[in-house]
Amino acid sequence: MIEWSLSVPQDVTPVRIDKYLSIAMTDAAEQVYSRSAISVLLEDGKVLLNGKTAGKSDKVRGGDRIAITVPDPQPLEAIPQEIPLDIVYEDAHLLVVNKPQGMVVHPAAGNPDGTLVNALLAHCKDSLSGINGVLRPGIVHRIDKDTSGLLIVAKTNDSHLGLAEQIKEHSFLREYEAVVIGHLKQPTGTVNAPIGRDPKDRKRMAIISINSKPAVTHYEVLEEFQGYSHVKFRLETGRTHQIRVHMSSLGHAIVGDPVYAPKNAETFQLNGQCLHAKKIGFIHPITKEHLVFDSALPAHFNDLLRKLRNKNQ
Repeated sequence: MIEWSLSVPQDVTPVRIDKYLSIAMTDAAEQVYSRSAISVLLEDGKVLLNGKTAGKSDKVRGGDRIAITVPDPQPLEAIPQEIPLDIVYEDAHLLVVNKPQGMVVHPAAGNPDGTLVNALLAHCKDSLSGINGVLRPGIVHRIDKDTSGLLIVAKTNDSHLGLAEQIKEHSFLREYEAVVIGHLKQPTGTVNAPIGRDPKDRKRMAIISINSKPAVTHYEVLEEFQGYSHVKFRLETGRTHQIRVHMSSLGHAIVGDPVYAPKNAETFQLNGQCLHAKKIGFIHPITKEHLVFDSALPAHFNDLLRKLRNKNQ
């Protein structure tokens, strides 16, 4: 159990307590507390405002005192679940899966089940590498919940280590496609800008020079429409939200991106960013065979392309 006491600075403009705490608690703990997590604490009576139990709609003002009690987290355990998988390739050492948009890769707070890992545990039984622990067995690399496309899963520790080394050496082929807002100045190019946690909002990533890692994205415009572009990307590095952050930095955020696209941007009723991990290539860590896999664009992606082509006519 964690207990905190916070003093609200005098210059704070009155703001809802759930919104204020989602920022203040994150800054204090150096981990992300979502507004939904804060709401649970408020509903459970774990937050006191000036000595009284606070409600979600209460507002904090300069000089207020807030006391928070955060219960110890319940241990998560990934359980096997019979969830259909689109398996592109499988052998005794690894498999390549085509993940649908909307599926979380591994269990975490807020997503305890229904993830790719839950499905893998049912499919592979005990044949998954244990290097990343019980919540991420077999997971060598990840893609966002709302990004669709190809992922490699390691069944053995030897294959996991071999794949991880290729990612580290940047010899791992990863190509994505997306629809972005606007037209890029050049048909091809490279964004070379380091990415780290946004110091102002820890749920976002940002291009920053301190506490960041190198990030390189190569792009090629495939097709242009009225106000939008279909773009292919090749990753030289694999940072969290890399393509999304790099394209947003150029003023060409990915269509449907709930985090990095402008607030008034057209989403075309997509359930998240229109980004697909289309191609993946690597040296098989055990057989040493060069393998390349390509996946078709999903229905929501093709539907958007069709709408944009119709607008051009």
